[in-house]
Amino acid sequence: MSVASKGNSVKVHYTGRLNDGTVFDSSENREPLQFTLGDGNMIKGFDAAVQGMEVGQEKSVTIPSNEAYGEKRDDMMLDIPLTQVPPHIKPEVGMELSLQNQQGQPVPVRVVGVDEEKVILDANHPLAGQDLIFDITLVEID
Repeated sequence: MSVASKGNSVKVHYTGRLNDGTVFDSSENREPLQFTLGDGNMIKGFDAAVQGMEVGQEKSVTIPSNEAYGEKRDDMMLDIPLTQVPPHIKPEVGMELSLQNQQGQPVPVRVVGVDEEKVILDANHPLAGQDLIFDITLVEID
């Protein structure tokens, strides 16, 4: 039986959980996730976990944050003066907004603080700084 290796197109079913058991994503009730091993489109630890699997094989892996979405970075925290917030936006903690980077591409941010003078935005990936647990089943190798 063949095993998944770099360059293969694969299809997997997965469930991603945090250490406290919270499910943050799953392919359950959806089509399996298809990607090419080693092409850089998946988080490093997930890609590495699928390599070497056989069709039908199931595994559970814990991916440390540095092989997932990285550590939380202080330089991704932004203080924006309220005077620069468009008047139609009333920032509240937990609100998700989008900024544009220098290339004009959208950057998702989350409001983590608001006071009389500024709004504090977090541009870190929501899963940055967290170890992730994935239950993976290899469905197909092309």
